[in-house]
Amino acid sequence: MAIINARPFDFDLDRDHAALIIIDMQRDFVEPGGFGETLGNKVALLQAIIPATARLLAAFRAAGLPVIHTRECHRPDLSDCPPAKRERGKPSLRIGDPGPMGRILISGEPGADIIPELYPVEGEIVLDKPGKGAFYATPLGELLAERKIRQLVFAGVTTEVCVQTTMREANDRGFECLLATDATESYFPEFKKAAIDMITAQGAIVGWATTVDQIVEALDG
Repeated sequence: MAIINARPFDFDLDRDHAALIIIDMQRDFVEPGGFGETLGNKVALLQAIIPATARLLAAFRAAGLPVIHTRECHRPDLSDCPPAKRERGKPSLRIGDPGPMGRILISGEPGADIIPELYPVEGEIVLDKPGKGAFYATPLGELLAERKIRQLVFAGVTTEVCVQTTMREANDRGFECLLATDATESYFPEFKKAAIDMITAQGAIVGWATTVDQIVEALDG
């Protein structure tokens, strides 16, 4: 066990049963011209976490621990995209529409892929998910069970949507969840703060939160 200083209290990292999940660090969300920017968001906020997320990813790779990447995207025929999701609001581009990086959030299109700075290497799991949470309509639960994973370290975007949703799904399934606070971000800084406060409230009701430095130090130790 390695003790990590975290909110709301120390987290005991069990290296033998821990994995890193990087949520949706995709070009469509992070890069200029992608879906996130077409919705009026400032993608520079998300780009700012790339160095810290890369350090966290490198530490897990160096420790030989499992790494999982997720991508929110849909089948080309949109059969796994509910109309209520695609038709919501009045964006300039909708899921499936042609965009600067191919069809928006469609599996196999350039914009739906992971940014080069965090690109998966051989042996790392990449999961395409049609929903916000990474357990819904994916084999994530089975993959974690096969590897006897009981603890999940989280990074990625956005904090209050896909990251928090997956943490809540994991918590309900009995996993201990730790959020890397400087490796996650929102288009709305106040939403990130609120999400972390909710996650760590009431004695880590959903999970713990700490910095990348704290996690890397524990892995190096």
